Amino acid sequence: MMKISNKDKLQRNCVLAKEINRQPAKLVFLKLIGLVITIMLGMCVAVGTRIYFTMASSVRQANQGHVMADSSFIAQQKPFSVLILGVDQGIEGRHDQGNSDTMILVTLNPKKGVATMTSIPRDLLADIQPSKKFYMFRVNSAYQLGGNRAAVKTVSTLLNVPVNNYMEVNMKALKNLVDALGGVDVKVPFSFTYNTKFVKGMQHLNGNAALDYVRMRKEDPQGDYGRQKRQRQVIEQLIHKGMTLKSLNNYRKILNVFAKYVKTNLTFNDMLSVAFKYRSCSHHIVQDYVHAHDAWIGGAALQVASTSELQRVSDLTRSNLNLKKQKLHNEETRQNKLQKHLKWKKKDPFENYIIYEKHSKTKVWTGK
Repeated sequence: MMKISNKDKLQRNCVLAKEINRQPAKLVFLKLIGLVITIMLGMCVAVGTRIYFTMASSVRQANQGHVMADSSFIAQQKPFSVLILGVDQGIEGRHDQGNSDTMILVTLNPKKGVATMTSIPRDLLADIQPSKKFYMFRVNSAYQLGGNRAAVKTVSTLLNVPVNNYMEVNMKALKNLVDALGGVDVKVPFSFTYNTKFVKGMQHLNGNAALDYVRMRKEDPQGDYGRQKRQRQVIEQLIHKGMTLKSLNNYRKILNVFAKYVKTNLTFNDMLSVAFKYRSCSHHIVQDYVHAHDAWIGGAALQVASTSELQRVSDLTRSNLNLKKQKLHNEETRQNKLQKHLKWKKKDPFENYIIYEKHSKTKVWTGK
């Protein structure tokens, strides 16, 4: 059981406290960072021994201090999953643990040649693992409580999916990766300014501009959905440039980004195996996200997902891992079952979603 030491940092996550001033979404990015990096690493191997050892050194830096996962699945070319965590450390003067503002569950099935990428909303109500005391709150707070291990456990329990691998990607990774590849070209859907001025039409973006481009949300007529489309634009360009021979000239910069801004429990051999044996997955990528409903719970703005939606996502991910579908029975589905008079099809935020204590159908949880 993981011990949580710094209680003071948890005070801001109290469900019944007044909603804090929420920072703008800092970076919901790199849905394919794992695939992009590993594919580029695999391509670099062909260049020679010197690059091979440079790559190995970079990956060892990313592995430093992390417990390695069971690599047998990858060695045997079986389906596996990896949780991508976009963390917000080192930005705007922040140096604490922070939350994982991006959570992407990726599954890869080399025999099917299919990858799934499922975005998990950072404000989604979840049973935070493995804390006995903290209980139900935003899924991204799991990282603040117990780092990648707590985030992995929370997502695994939420969707009933085995998650053994993770990649923590610092927010500065996107900026530096775009710069290492010489920038990206995107078609801006409409003119707007978010630190950088964007004009409708084709525009070349450096790292800073790309970061601004994927972060803006409030001025987009489609809100977060529009932001997700812009994220995919940048990701597609990263993949395209990463797969070209020109990117090999910048391999040192790319590996520097990896060593400095990525932490993972995947070993160097794991990544080489993925690069060579799982490459077919990059041709068929199923992009998805957990559809959630806005809710006000005890003065805090969260999102809740219906049982049918959680079941749908569980079925999708389990199927690509060659696992049988199983009916979800967890704390999230129990809480949903206890709700009365909720209309999931209505767009208005829920104001009557109640969190009940564990093992109780009547006693409301007070956060104590």
